[in-house]
Amino acid sequence: MLLELFERCLSQDYQHTEAGGSWAAEREGEGLFLWFEHSNGRKDWWNNLRFGAVPYREMDPPWMCHAGFLKVWKSVKPYVEPFILDPTVKSVQTVGYSHGAALAVLCHEYIWYRRRDLRERMLGVGFGCPRVLYGCASGEVAKRWERFYVVRNLDDLVTHLPPRAWGFCHAGNLVEIGAEGRYSSIDAHRPEHYRTELQKPLFLPK
Repeated sequence: MLLELFERCLSQDYQHTEAGGSWAAEREGEGLFLWFEHSNGRKDWWNNLRFGAVPYREMDPPWMCHAGFLKVWKSVKPYVEPFILDPTVKSVQTVGYSHGAALAVLCHEYIWYRRRDLRERMLGVGFGCPRVLYGCASGEVAKRWERFYVVRNLDDLVTHLPPRAWGFCHAGNLVEIGAEGRYSSIDAHRPEHYRTELQKPLFLPK
């Protein structure tokens, strides 16, 4: 299943926002798929490197996240919101790779918050996902990503940024593939190596 999701994520016909967000939406019957593309330009990389932490929004309990990814998500949200709020949608999968995986993290939380009826029928997967949250989520906030999975090819540099020492954490469940030392930290992030490792038997934790 994960390999199929990864291949579909790579092959979408994406639409792009001025802030560098790339998204696609697909309906399959009552199911919705939301896809987010990897970095594809200088603007994407600039936002990736905006490591500052900002409040997601005024809410209780409050939580904070990566400033650059939040900026891009805000540019994408108006486009995907009509799909999310469509009452004919009965299940949703949110999938992204690299930069797009960070957007999938924020989109997944938005769906959880706005569509209570979908909480048991939603799935999020971030391949090669950077750290998005500032401060590790706990309690009520952590529940928002109970059904989100960060898939990391072990030495993938992107999945270790921003550094944990700076206060950033992954959201949801971390699923590690590959083996230490098999690739360089740059090569481990390449799609062909994710594809190779995803061909092996893999089960998501429950």
